[in-house]
Amino acid sequence: MFNSYQTIQLKKEKNGVAYVTMNRPEVHNAFNAQMIEELMQCFKKLNDDRSVHVIVLQAKGQSFSAGADINWMKSMAQATEEENKKDSEKLAALMRTINFNAKATIARVQGLALGGGVGLACCCDMVVADTEAKFGLTEAKLGLVPAVISPYVIDAIGTRKARRYFQSAEIFGAVTAKELGIVSEVRDSSEMDKWINQQLKFLSSTGPNAKEISKKLVMSVVGRTLPQQKKIDEYTTQVIAAVRVSPEGQKGLSAFLNKEKIIW
Repeated sequence: MFNSYQTIQLKKEKNGVAYVTMNRPEVHNAFNAQMIEELMQCFKKLNDDRSVHVIVLQAKGQSFSAGADINWMKSMAQATEEENKKDSEKLAALMRTINFNAKATIARVQGLALGGGVGLACCCDMVVADTEAKFGLTEAKLGLVPAVISPYVIDAIGTRKARRYFQSAEIFGAVTAKELGIVSEVRDSSEMDKWINQQLKFLSSTGPNAKEISKKLVMSVVGRTLPQQKKIDEYTTQVIAAVRVSPEGQKGLSAFLNKEKIIW
């Protein structure tokens, strides 16, 4: 076991499993710049660690991740479009690092998974969710869009459903998340680790290279490789940067940050 992070914890087991735990329970594991950077660096290191074969992404506290941290949102509300784009590129790099990671990945979701929290789940190979978990692509409520996470969410739920949920920003439960394709399995909280351990048993029976090549095979067949994703990220980060500084985006962010009701 080793840990040199402030917002996450990393634990490596002798059986080749690494547990990455988001550790900001007081804010429902909402993202800030530090968490984004630490998650990205952690997943990069695990990608290159030949002793690791599976990564389990989980979170302390009541929620998996409630999306963007309010203080981070405050800073972005005041930032220029170029500053917003540079900031969004960091989140895009994190999602790309997890999605294209060479290791098998499993997300363990409890409580809230909103916005970027949904994006994290969709970047993993498998997701087990607590029966009481709640999901939402809620950006449009603030006059924003789920731009950076959109490639991975669309991968999971498909084009038509993405058109609905990106616009409606509705909250939905774990069963619906499974029907949509975000979640692999729904379990009571007491049964989640049992399900993960069963998948770890399956994964331990397959060759490390076979697992890695299988992931690359899927990416290549569907037509989006890592270089292609970087080009897409150039577009999505520009979209969210422009939306954040637009009149509607500023209105939504201002109302949210001032705890005012937003009238559209």
